[in-house]
Amino acid sequence: MSDEKLLNIALNSAKKAGVEVMKYYRDKSFTAVLKEDESPVTSADIAANDILMDCLQTLTPNIPIISEEVGALPLAQRKNWERYWLLDPIDGTGEFMIGSGDFAVNIALIENGWPSIGVIHAPDHHLTYYAQNNLGAFKECNTQKNNSSHQIHVATYQEPRNIKIAISKRQRTELMEQYLNKDFEFDHVALGSCSLKNCLIAEGEADCYLRIGVTGEWDTGASQCILEQAGGTIIDSEFNPLSYNKRESLLNPDFLSLGNQNIPWEKVIKAHRKVY
Repeated sequence: MSDEKLLNIALNSAKKAGVEVMKYYRDKSFTAVLKEDESPVTSADIAANDILMDCLQTLTPNIPIISEEVGALPLAQRKNWERYWLLDPIDGTGEFMIGSGDFAVNIALIENGWPSIGVIHAPDHHLTYYAQNNLGAFKECNTQKNNSSHQIHVATYQEPRNIKIAISKRQRTELMEQYLNKDFEFDHVALGSCSLKNCLIAEGEADCYLRIGVTGEWDTGASQCILEQAGGTIIDSEFNPLSYNKRESLLNPDFLSLGNQNIPWEKVIKAHRKVY
């Protein structure tokens, strides 16, 4: 199956799941519980996961799937996978629950240990971001007034200008600021979902996102492909590449989402060690 067909399958599957998620979102009909890691999961997450699993298993039966809401096989049974789908049925479940709209359906195709296709569909914002290796990154808007798609790139950089840091709406900024070099000037751009903050960087509306805390590989897979194809990157807090399907645990280390590579990031951000 061609990469173009796989991208279209991912796009259509994400949008189909998004329609279902919005049914729960509009009428507030969802229920919620806490998982073992104390993060919330709702009936909308499960419904979206069911749709994604059904679509992908039907249309690409030979490609295995890892989803946040299903879990993964032991590493010994998946370490030799050449490619697989990596899903986050709703990234930003907390934002979904409070009604901010900052949530998205995430689908990535991981090939040989690296994201090659990424789709992030934010149904309440009527936005879809997508990318494919060697194709570029794109932003699609679908409203009654605006139906468009265009290629996106990270922001240009020429000193001196303030560096825009994407932050969570409820993030303690002092926790993040301890890792920033005060020789530089910063502006803050607040948004919910982890993947949507990465998309802000990809489209040039922010320069950097520091994620300090627990995330899974499903939180970065789709947006890593989008950000890289737009000219940025995601690395861990020691400036090393992230990895996919290399460890028993699917948890990420703390990570940095970075835009324009002409910004002297190793001066702007202080590397720190995180045990995970």
